[in-house]
Formats: sequence, C-alpha cells, structure tokens
Amino acid sequence: MAQATNWMCGLLMALPFAAQAQIDLTTLDRDMAGPRAQILVLGTAHLSGMPAGFKPGALDGVIARLAAYRPEIITIETESGEECDLAARHPAKYGPDYCPPTDAAQAATGLDVPAAIAQVDKTLKAWPAEATPAQRRRLAATFLAANDRASAYVQWLQLPEAERRAGDGINPALLDALDKVSKRNNENYLVAARLAAQLGLQRVYAVDNHTGDRIDVPDIKAFVRSIESAWAEGGAAMKAQDQRDGELSQAPDLLPLYRALNQPEALRVRADANVGAAMRGKSPQGYPQIWVAGWEIRNLRMVANIRETFRERPGARVLTIVGATHKPWFDAWLGQLQGVDMVDAAAVLK
Repeated sequence: MAQATNWMCGLLMALPFAAQAQIDLTTLDRDMAGPRAQILVLGTAHLSGMPAGFKPGALDGVIARLAAYRPEIITIETESGEECDLAARHPAKYGPDYCPPTDAAQAATGLDVPAAIAQVDKTLKAWPAEATPAQRRRLAATFLAANDRASAYVQWLQLPEAERRAGDGINPALLDALDKVSKRNNENYLVAARLAAQLGLQRVYAVDNHTGDRIDVPDIKAFVRSIESAWAEGGAAMKAQDQRDGELSQAPDLLPLYRALNQPEALRVRADANVGAAMRGKSPQGYPQIWVAGWEIRNLRMVANIRETFRERPGARVLTIVGATHKPWFDAWLGQLQGVDMVDAAAVLK
C-alpha cells in the first residue's frame, strides 16, 4: 500500500501543474454608476534627440488633435517632486544626482520640496477662476521649489509676455531657469505644458518612477553587455523602424511621425525588440530577464501613479504622454483598471 501511495505521489509530482482558474475582473464594472474615465496614451519620441533645425511649430498639428480630445489631466514621463525628495534622502541607493537641484528655488521661496508640494496643493484648492499675473508668478516659483518644472512652465505660458518677469517669488535665478526650460527640446514642455496652458489647466502630473528598476548585480558591465547582446539579436525590425522614424522626424510637420509611432504594428515591433528579445536572451546569471523585471516594476509604478491622478475624479479625461516603448504596457495595464476606457491614439491623431 505504501509503495502504491509513493508511486502515485511521484506521478503527480511529475505532471505539470494545472493553470489556476483566473477570476475575470474585467466585468466587475459593467454596472458602474456614473461616467467612466477616458485614458489616451500618446507614445512620443523623446524630443531631445531631434535633428538640427527642429522647430517647436512642427508639433502644432499634434497639439491641435490632442486639444480636440480635451484632456482634463495630463501626465508626463519625469520624476515627481516626492520621488526626488525620497531619492535625495537615500543617496547611497539612488545616487546624489537623481533629480535636478532645487537650491535656487528654495532660496527664492523659503520652501524645501515637501513644503513646496504642500503649498502647491493648498494654492490650487483655492485657485480663482481668473488668476492674476502675480498669482501665476508665485505659483510658478512654488512649482520650481517642488521640483516640478513642467508645471511651473504651464503657469509661465499663461502669463502675457510682458508679465513673464521677475517678482512674486521669481528672482533672476528662477527667471533664468524658466528661460532655459523654454528653449529645451523636451516633450514635457513642448507638448504637455503647451497643451495644458492652451486648455487652461494649471499643471501637469509627473508619473515616472525609477525606485524599483535600479539593478543590483555584481558585475554591471557584464549586465549591460548581456542586455545589449540580446537586443542586437532581435533588432533588425526595430532598426528599420528607427530609420523610418528618423526620416519622419526631419519633416516640418511631426504629425506623421506621431501617427507612425502609435500604430499597433509599430508598437508590436518595439515591444518585441525591447522585452521579447531580452526574454530570449541567454545569460548564466539571467541578466536580460532581471532587466525585464526592472522594466515591469517601473511601468507598474508609473501606471499606479497615473491612476492616482484621477482617483478622486471618476470619469476624468486623461492624457498620458510617454516614450513610445512604454505605450503597450500602459495600454494593457491601464485598460484593466475599473471604470476606465482606453482611447485609440491612432484615431485621435488622424
């Protein structure tokens, strides 16, 4: 009897485990009361890499179509003041230069990052329907102290040209900082902030997160070589796509580039070249797969940060602007949230 029992246990152990039944969460909100949130994920090129001769006006067509979507909340791919403050308190883990310094803004306003964040929240809760230039300058300075340059620029853009000057917390150092922001090729400023200002929004929301993707391995050079090797193995289709995108990026109108970046097939190629290739990569230490784990942690935390922006606003219209490589993960995971409908970026950009 004992021998039969042992034989049966051995047989069961040799059999593959049956997949656990999954609970379908996608139907829990089918009887939802009230409006559903709408989320549009715009996959973007990182404009810092644009060719010589690039002019911000090339984005006018893209911005016009995004404005027609009428987002009430806009999120961007950069670290929040809260995350920057956390990193500053743990330099041994995150490095001393995780985020740009806020010394000049603190000197001008008397606010460190946590105090500035609290002041921003307090100010916006009592924000008037028609803000004065002095109020906008003061809020811009406070945003800079909160390590939120894009939102400071949103306020700056809503000032008449003659009012974009020092005063009300904006000293010469902060005036110089805002001038430098206005000249940077960065989608957070040239797309998100411009659009927010055009729509009369008071801020954008930083949702990037790198607290979980700092890889801790004994040989970082071998780790990087392993990832690069995996990407090289699966990079032919991506190389051709990058060449096409590079050609489109030189046009005086970047709307065709953004249409190409947000096409489903282009996103599939990008996802496979980025993560599919890494999952197929061979390494005794499993380095490519470790990189994928960090990538997933980053995207999960970013998605959670996006969810937080409309937690108290069911039915909000949300636009999240993120590097195109992130878009497949955002679409998939944001689309699983309760009370959320995903908006087709390709249709918006038509």
